[in-house]
Amino acid sequence: MVKSRRLGVALAALALVSACGDGRKAEGDAATGAAGGRGSDQIRIVGSATVYPFTTAVAEQFAQRFPRFKAPIVEATGTGGGIKLFCDNKGADAPDITNASRRMKASEFEQCRANGVGDIVEIQIGNDGLVLARARSGPDFPLTKREVYLALAAEPFGKPQTAKLWRDVNPSLPADSIEVIGPPPTSGTRDSFNEMFMEVGCDSEPAMKELKASDPDRHKVVCTKIREDGAFVEQGAYNLVVQRLTSNPKVIGIFGFDYLDQNRDKIKAVSIEGVEPTYEAIASGAYPGARPLFIYVRADRAREKPGLKEFLQVYASDATWGPGGTLSAIGLTPSPDEVRAAAAAAARNLTPLDPSTLG
Repeated sequence: MVKSRRLGVALAALALVSACGDGRKAEGDAATGAAGGRGSDQIRIVGSATVYPFTTAVAEQFAQRFPRFKAPIVEATGTGGGIKLFCDNKGADAPDITNASRRMKASEFEQCRANGVGDIVEIQIGNDGLVLARARSGPDFPLTKREVYLALAAEPFGKPQTAKLWRDVNPSLPADSIEVIGPPPTSGTRDSFNEMFMEVGCDSEPAMKELKASDPDRHKVVCTKIREDGAFVEQGAYNLVVQRLTSNPKVIGIFGFDYLDQNRDKIKAVSIEGVEPTYEAIASGAYPGARPLFIYVRADRAREKPGLKEFLQVYASDATWGPGGTLSAIGLTPSPDEVRAAAAAAARNLTPLDPSTLG
């Protein structure tokens, strides 16, 4: 699923929030930004649908402040798909930046290197919460990560999946069908969900920790493979997930905090381990689904491409990503002061990512 839009230079500052909403609605508009004919002097950004609204807002600010440069093209291809495009390095139209709702993997970094992509700059733009939500008219019941795992795993703790109702997972839960809409495997949100929910829930059973030590490949299957019997439906267009939730109050959706925050009149959060996903809980790390968000930048392009340094200057400023900045108004949770300072320095100095820190 590719979502793209060309950003005009005459956008008013008031349009920042509404433009991001329009971008979400355009997720089905697949071809606009993928066509040829782009000059090598135009910034191209791909990647995470979660990070897309924030980078889109920055692109609009950049276009207003620096009209002498071509307006950037921003496309949502999913984190994995964006990093692949970024690392494939196919000519002048190869992306300059990729948005990511998880850190780049060591294997992806090596693929970049193999294809001639040189220094890569990692910039943490802020934090987000991976949330589970349902319609405001839906039932209220909290969940633990163990319960989420038991409901969605293809082989919970290595056994056949038999749960049809939430009550089958835990007798204290309602006798409602397990119906969940979540991100596809190409999404960084799916990677984050597997890491923060599925694996943690799986490893709540001591035998699974032992399995990880003795047979890590089997552990990965048991802990992260999601059932395929219809109880879990993949959907990467998060605006469509919100629509599905409002039409069926018993369905649960999985997406980033921004989509919850912007649709609180329609949907509500499911508390996880007794903690609600709030701005404060995500910023402090108290919410169990808190995660960092990133952009990755080609250092060579930043030195050569007109406007790219200026774009990073707009992004890496407290007026944009700090507390009370324009991005916090549309759902981004700012990083702690020291993390923002380090990220701003990396953007300013084009500090190369140290691959030894990648998993």
